[in-house]
Amino acid sequence: MQSNEIPPTIKTVLVLDDNFIIAMDAEEILTSLGVAEVHVATNAEQALEMATAHSIDFALIDVNLDSDTSFVVADALIARGIMVGFTSGYGESFPSPQHLRSIPRIDKPFSETTIGSLIAAAYDQRGP
Repeated sequence: MQSNEIPPTIKTVLVLDDNFIIAMDAEEILTSLGVAEVHVATNAEQALEMATAHSIDFALIDVNLDSDTSFVVADALIARGIMVGFTSGYGESFPSPQHLRSIPRIDKPFSETTIGSLIAAAYDQRGP
């Protein structure tokens, strides 16, 4: 698999970002990478509702939402067996809880290559 290719089992992705323009950019990139369905949420409530209503294979979560909201959502999705990756405009300086530090993270602005690599890394961590 090339660095910007995603595993073929990743068909539905949830994007959680409170900036709608960034979320739509992620949706466009994911579609160009071959993701069949992308669901965009701009807050935790929407994200959790979408995860309940749809079969989500992967979630791309902005690490900088209200307080620890992104981490609460990540924990809830992981508990459901959904792979998670974080995006951040703060690089590694944005602290995450110890148990979530192993989750792959990419910096904004992202690209096909960085999103593809993030999904591939999460998939490799979890295993097929």
